[in-house]
Amino acid sequence: MREKWTSRSAFILAAIGSAVGLGNAWRFPGLAAKYGGGAFLFVYLIAMLVIGIPLLMMEISVARYTRQGAPGSMRALNKKTEGIGWLAVSNGIGISIYYAAVFAWVILMFVLSYKFFGMSGDTEAASNLWATTIKTTGTTTGFTTISWPVVGCLIAAWALCYLCIRNGTTTVGKVVKYTVSLPVICLLIMAIRGIMMPGAMAGLAKLFIPEWTALADSNLWVDAIGQVFYSLSTSMAIMFAYGSFLDKDSNIVIDTVIISFSDMFISILAGVVMFTTMAGVGMLDNMSASGIATAFIIYPQAIVQISGSPVFNMIFAFIFYFCLITLAIDSLFSIIEGISTAVSDKFKLNKKKTTLIICLVEGVISLIYVTGAGLAVLDIVDYFINSYTLIITGILEMIAAGWFFKTSKILDELNRNTGKFKMPFWWFIPSIKVISPIVLIGLFVWNLVNLFKGGGIYGAADGYALWANIVFGWGVVILILCSGLIVKLIVKLKSAKGFEEDSRTWEDFKES
Repeated sequence: MREKWTSRSAFILAAIGSAVGLGNAWRFPGLAAKYGGGAFLFVYLIAMLVIGIPLLMMEISVARYTRQGAPGSMRALNKKTEGIGWLAVSNGIGISIYYAAVFAWVILMFVLSYKFFGMSGDTEAASNLWATTIKTTGTTTGFTTISWPVVGCLIAAWALCYLCIRNGTTTVGKVVKYTVSLPVICLLIMAIRGIMMPGAMAGLAKLFIPEWTALADSNLWVDAIGQVFYSLSTSMAIMFAYGSFLDKDSNIVIDTVIISFSDMFISILAGVVMFTTMAGVGMLDNMSASGIATAFIIYPQAIVQISGSPVFNMIFAFIFYFCLITLAIDSLFSIIEGISTAVSDKFKLNKKKTTLIICLVEGVISLIYVTGAGLAVLDIVDYFINSYTLIITGILEMIAAGWFFKTSKILDELNRNTGKFKMPFWWFIPSIKVISPIVLIGLFVWNLVNLFKGGGIYGAADGYALWANIVFGWGVVILILCSGLIVKLIVKLKSAKGFEEDSRTWEDFKES
């Protein structure tokens, strides 16, 4: 029997927890600072309405109808599109492996927050704390150097992840009651403190008052659309899995709007925290679009200057990194849930054992990120997945739903329990069939142009070796793109031993 959410609130909180992650806490404020504050927010909101919400609704509604993970849901639209679901699963595998390392770094900084007691005003020591402890070389030549404190934190990260999802929706529903509410409380406390700091108004002005000339920068549109696309956890199998656990009488339209706007609210709240705090310590111009730099280098510099009290600065550090821990854990276990659901559905495996094996295997692979070269490898893998395979998956999902299937059937499923507040035809259909595919294809082409601009492959100009870009960049891309073929080969081998593949499509699924 298919597992189900224990309540509507459990699903909404779990989906919000997945959507709201470390990218909201540090990447969103950094991009807003880079592109003139309010102008970035303006484009972000448009992208959320036109692309983000329709795509999220599509994934959840198809999964609710089929009660399948990403591959099964995509197969229901057309037998030939199951591979798109495996692309989403593979994206989740690649992301979760390096996301666990970032989670480990956050745990490490939480543990080390006591050191901020003796660093008041010492920005250099604060900025070096993280890099010194993880022993990063900043290049792809430090694979023999290992940071044992990070290894311990990585083990803790994977253990926490498994404990949160070991019993599926039952444990997830219990965990998200706290892991979603706690970061909001922490961010509210930090926002109040930030607003009370001298110069805070200058930070708020920079965040909310648009510089409309920034709209002429095509990079703003690319990054704002990208932020929505990645932030809502689409195209990585998560929302298919979560949607498959919904009751048939759930109201997807209302729930999706709640999830999307909660995601945006928390992003803006994190922006208030960062802009007011950085303005209060005179570092407003030091903000970076790089989440890693902001969280582990720039923000520690701000923390040691927040007040003249070493005790207050230390407590603030503990609160800040505890907030990041609660944001990170939801995102990590939701990705693993998406992977585990897809694999166990396809091969009819025990879900709990499948989850454990995935955590163990990915945990071993993620050890590459605790080496001195780990940061460089993460930079390369993150860039290629986020810039290429995620976008390719999103494009193919839209094309499959819009051109290889009768999209109105998805809209009917979406609006089945909505009452008066329905998803209108003029919003959903044009987005899925035309607007979103065109925009995402444009984003993909723009990334390719940037990739080869100047005659180089990404990373080479920044000091990364060509071989590293080929192995960890294009190699990962090729593995993800070939994931559907790999699964087909496995199914063929298992079929010779009596395995029967589920080949149901949309019309084969019965109402329950």
